[in-house]
Amino acid sequence: MKKLILSIAAAICMLGLTACGNAGDSSSAPAEKRTQAETVQQDTGEEKPSEAAEAEKTSDKAASVQNTEQAQNTDTNEDTGNDTIVVYFSATGTTKGVAERIASTSGADIFEIIPSEPYSDADLDWNDKKSRTTIEMNDPDARPAIANDNVVLDSYTTIYIGYPIWWGDAPRIMSTFVEAHDFDGKTVIPFCTSGGSSIGRSGENLASLAGSGNWLAGGRLDAGISESGIQDWINSMN
Repeated sequence: MKKLILSIAAAICMLGLTACGNAGDSSSAPAEKRTQAETVQQDTGEEKPSEAAEAEKTSDKAASVQNTEQAQNTDTNEDTGNDTIVVYFSATGTTKGVAERIASTSGADIFEIIPSEPYSDADLDWNDKKSRTTIEMNDPDARPAIANDNVVLDSYTTIYIGYPIWWGDAPRIMSTFVEAHDFDGKTVIPFCTSGGSSIGRSGENLASLAGSGNWLAGGRLDAGISESGIQDWINSMN
């Protein structure tokens, strides 16, 4: 009888120990899971870049592109031995393409006029009476600032000047440029790009503002004009 009682007591103790062990496992598991979850959340928060950081990267990239363009333009200050240069302003890239083809065909140097404040799509909305370009073109005295006007024209005898047509005239930034330079003794050939408008009196208006130089009539060139077409146009200017 005594052995039976001892056996029952031992069995009861074993069951109690097992229950205690299981209870300890169940209480520690959630704590481990919570720790892992908190760690993952913290890592995700640290790795995700803030909107401010992304904006700064975008701004830095844009500034880098603009600085590169300005550095390329600075090369025109050096004496290349060339007597012809293409100077142009392009807000959307259309005039840029034509200017590059003129430079390639004629073997000329090239210089891009870069505005201190780039033109956004909203600025170029001609349907908006309050857009930047509308306000500028309605004001003959507007003179948008140029970011990189460091070109020296002294050694050039022939200067092609290109621009888009805005409201039937050259953009006011072209007025800023021609008023800042001396064209005495130089042949100046204006050219423009447009959706359909002719060069009109834009070249004559720039010549009047420049006050010097032999300004030819120039003309409008299609955005897709070929190099052979450009050569024919150049020949017609002589």
